[in-house]
Amino acid sequence: MPVYKDGKSGWRVVYRYTDFRGELKQTQKRGFKTQREAKQWEHEQILKTEASLDMTFGSFVEIFAIDKQERVKESTWANKEHIIRTKILPYFKDRKIAEIQPRDVIAWQNEMLHIKQKNGKPLSPDYLRNLHTQLSCIFNHAVRYYGLKSNPAKIAGSMGKKGAKEMQFWTQEEYRKFAEAMMDKPVMYYAFEMLYWCGIRCGELLALTPADFEFEQKKLRINKSYQRLNGRDLITDPKTKKSIRTIDLPEFLVEEIRDYLKMLYGIKGSDRMFAVSKHSLHRAMDFGAKEAGVKRIRVHDLRHSHVSLLIQLGYSAVAIADRLGHESIEITYRYAHMFPSVQQDMAKSLDTLRKEEEDVSEES
Repeated sequence: MPVYKDGKSGWRVVYRYTDFRGELKQTQKRGFKTQREAKQWEHEQILKTEASLDMTFGSFVEIFAIDKQERVKESTWANKEHIIRTKILPYFKDRKIAEIQPRDVIAWQNEMLHIKQKNGKPLSPDYLRNLHTQLSCIFNHAVRYYGLKSNPAKIAGSMGKKGAKEMQFWTQEEYRKFAEAMMDKPVMYYAFEMLYWCGIRCGELLALTPADFEFEQKKLRINKSYQRLNGRDLITDPKTKKSIRTIDLPEFLVEEIRDYLKMLYGIKGSDRMFAVSKHSLHRAMDFGAKEAGVKRIRVHDLRHSHVSLLIQLGYSAVAIADRLGHESIEITYRYAHMFPSVQQDMAKSLDTLRKEEEDVSEES
């Protein structure tokens, strides 16, 4: 691969390689300030083409992106890319991937643990765990497909904690006060009604269309999700396969949504019913909570509030998981502290059983 002096613009590399089909390809990169920089880039391309683990971590991330990007949802990749670009590459980019050791990962973890957010608080345990998971995924890819001997992130061990975010919710009385404060903002009022009484996710709400409702049967089909990404509206599949579900609606909510649709003049069956943003919902939550004099919770916490309400009504974890579209019953069991304790009832039942045995013994 020749390196050329490219006039006043610096140095240029013409790079020729054979792709996976066996076809000869050529590309080039220009704008290098020195011949040394050009040759370094050239060398990295050779290592990448040969899948040599002498390549830098940054070069391997480019391979990882090509291998993975088309296999996940666009929004999912955007989240991964942001973490890799802002929290991982600055620390490992120029290191040879084969030379990164568990102690290097531990040093990186310590850096992450000391980061302060704008509010002065450290990164959340859940987010820290996510950072480590992304780093480990990259090394796992190198181990599985490119011959790296071991995953240093796995050896170092994780940081943070899964599901460590504080789970908040409103009681029915708190939600009633909030809903009354939102009555003068009909779009937001009906949006929050759907979130609270159905327990659907925010993305599922924003993807709803009139065609998703079967009003006579009092049912709602959840089969898509809305994302706003890079200035574009995206309708994607829901979060998981179990998220595709049909929800039975209370009659009062069916009537409310019918009234709401009458307000949307000219809306078609395939049009989004709630053409607002997640940011707008957050701002409306700020306003409504303040007006109602109730604690401020996140929009997603309305889903937790729905679970709390169903538990209060006596429904099982299995039934709740089916309604909310949880991929696993284990997710529902995160709400275990909300389920009423039956320890006293167990003790009373055992006491009754013992007394019955004693009565039988005395009669005999």
